[in-house]
Amino acid sequence: MAQIPYGPTYDEMLHPDRIEKDVREAALNVREHEGDPLNLFNITWKDEAGRVRKIVLPKALTGVDANIVVMLGKDFPSGSHKVGPAYATLMEGCVDETLIPGERTILGPSTGNFGIGVSYICQLMGYEAVVIMPDNMSRERYARIKRYGAKLDLTPGTESDVILTLERTHELTKDPRNFALAQFELFPNYRFHRHVTGGSAVEAVEGIGNGRIACFVSAPGSAGTLAAADHIRTVFPELKTVALEPYECSTLTDGGRGQHRIEGIGDKMCTLIHNVLTTDYITLIKDDESVKALKIIQDGASIMKAQGVSDEAIEAMKDTFGVSGLCNILGAIKMAKYLHLGEHENVVTMATDGFDRYDSVLEELEKRELELEEHVLSRWFKDIFLEADTRHIKDVRSKDEKERLFLQKERDWLKFGYKKSFLDAMKSQSFWEAEYEKVAEYNEKIKQKRGTKLP
Repeated sequence: MAQIPYGPTYDEMLHPDRIEKDVREAALNVREHEGDPLNLFNITWKDEAGRVRKIVLPKALTGVDANIVVMLGKDFPSGSHKVGPAYATLMEGCVDETLIPGERTILGPSTGNFGIGVSYICQLMGYEAVVIMPDNMSRERYARIKRYGAKLDLTPGTESDVILTLERTHELTKDPRNFALAQFELFPNYRFHRHVTGGSAVEAVEGIGNGRIACFVSAPGSAGTLAAADHIRTVFPELKTVALEPYECSTLTDGGRGQHRIEGIGDKMCTLIHNVLTTDYITLIKDDESVKALKIIQDGASIMKAQGVSDEAIEAMKDTFGVSGLCNILGAIKMAKYLHLGEHENVVTMATDGFDRYDSVLEELEKRELELEEHVLSRWFKDIFLEADTRHIKDVRSKDEKERLFLQKERDWLKFGYKKSFLDAMKSQSFWEAEYEKVAEYNEKIKQKRGTKLP
């Protein structure tokens, strides 16, 4: 007989100290044993002491006065914070008794980290999983998905061809035994990030600068992470929210399409769960700069030290970021300059994962570049970090810009069967508040039903 998995509520993911003490201690003790289901209780931004995992970047690296606070996702189970929305979506389905473990196959459309998270959570919660993703992503992603026992269904292309994975997923869902854990359109993703990531971001700046958040920066793949800003804004109304895009695939900026190398972002669409009402700016980041920045962090210790970055900071940053994390950091630097933020003001962003899934990306960079001597990395450091410019930043706060983004969303989602009336409802903040209010409802459902047998 199937059973509701024993996992945390939204509140317990935000505040792990609210988990029963013996369960919390047992979960911390099995972190090295990935296959233990108690790891569900390690889905949190916080460490064993209850502190948000983060790094404040050295100003000798960023070249700006503002504090850039990077929340770290690499220590989540499976190595990325994308495991959070995967768990939230499955757990909501479990307590609603629509996703019975053992009876449904879970489809995970993804370009990598969400697919890894889906495969991992399905292993812990007793589901079969198929991850649908482009066939030209980093090999480390495929290996980890297979390690967690999921099957791969690959579609043509790269990061910029995720629309093909959605079309393939849509085809597979015609079989009623399949259920798509569709990160781009299911609202547990929004709820997880608004409640858990947003609440953690507010805590992350305590004791830093003025203790407030002036700007929140994130590159949308699904745009789930951007939902954190909807919570942050309720605490710090002055917040500016910034969506980053690859310069090479500027869909939200101007409808542009193209290929790029920043795995995990920029998917040629305005995702269904992207609340464009609360996005203030869209900023373009060049993909090659994100990859080169990762090379500097990984292999440019002497260059950073010569520029005044401490040995302690260099060691703390090594292996801590992936390509999308560097994209977010470069976007944070650009926005700190653009908004003229001072030494007491804070910009918050995040590193979705760590370096463990990007060796092949740097190998490809080394094949592509003619020279990688120290003087080349030194020039990259100055050009990419210290001399970051404020070009390619679009203000989207006006009514006309909001309408343009809503039209983009219509073009992307009407073809998948969504009604225009539903999409129009998203033009009111009350729609998003109603979705968020379900957090309290699911907190109670999870507490009441976890560990119980299903009929």
